[in-house]
Amino acid sequence: MLSTRIATIEQDAGCLAEHNCAMAYETEGKILDRDQVTKGVCGLFERPQFGFYLVAEDHGLVVASLMVTYEWSDWRNGLFWWIQSVYVNKTHRRQGIYREMYKDLKLRARSQTTPVSGFRLYAETENLNAHKTYESCGMHTCNYIMFEETIL
Repeated sequence: MLSTRIATIEQDAGCLAEHNCAMAYETEGKILDRDQVTKGVCGLFERPQFGFYLVAEDHGLVVASLMVTYEWSDWRNGLFWWIQSVYVNKTHRRQGIYREMYKDLKLRARSQTTPVSGFRLYAETENLNAHKTYESCGMHTCNYIMFEETIL
């Protein structure tokens, strides 16, 4: 039986770090430093003003996870929830788990004191399966190109 819940540092930090490392390797061929990723996962738990993690469990086993971070929109006087670090275990893919997690996020967003204007995420350009999944949930490609400069 599938259920979703907000992740906790005590229960989920190790699994979240494992999911992040697996996702980076599968989508980008990157091997991440597990200790650094674990520190990053714990860093979000220590700073809840920046976001939260959501996990999906199947019979008590965490099979999927995602991270939400917040972006303030002065144009809308509300937050965008950025969905990041999406990972579903290989054995549980194509079973609607992300769709259930997304439905959960929508319910949570509607109950917030601070208005949530919408959801955003980015996906690797070649990850066509992910694109199809996000589109089937009602998301669409936006008119922005993402730029980045890494300073750490």
